[in-house]
Amino acid sequence: MIEEVVLDGIVRALIVRREFHRPGIHFFTPYEFSQQLGYMAHPAGHRILPHTHKEVKRDIRPTQEVLVIRKGRLRVDFYGEGRTRLDSRTLEAGDVILLASGGHGFEVLDDCEMIEIKPGPYAEGEDKIRFVPLDNDESAGA
Repeated sequence: MIEEVVLDGIVRALIVRREFHRPGIHFFTPYEFSQQLGYMAHPAGHRILPHTHKEVKRDIRPTQEVLVIRKGRLRVDFYGEGRTRLDSRTLEAGDVILLASGGHGFEVLDDCEMIEIKPGPYAEGEDKIRFVPLDNDESAGA
């Protein structure tokens, strides 16, 4: 129900499948990830104390993003430093993926709705490097 996608010895992604259930609080990401991903399940009547978050200066490298698949199916392709596809995973409604490192591309397999979460602000023109896969992978969209 939790899959750590390790390719070429590097953690590329963490996938939390929709079947995952565990009482309490469970964080999937290691301390050093720039994006933290956790799961919480509490019974009715449980209270989380009111709180605010302190202003903390962070140096966010690399940009990591989370996708929450709400509807449909999505294939995620993982790319290595040489811009060749290393592997793929299929996500379905209810699955969550944290893209931790390396390149990635997507193909929508069934009409898809998803939510993307990543650190901001987004720097248009500076945040991404789009590329054509070196293995001429026609299935990877722009």
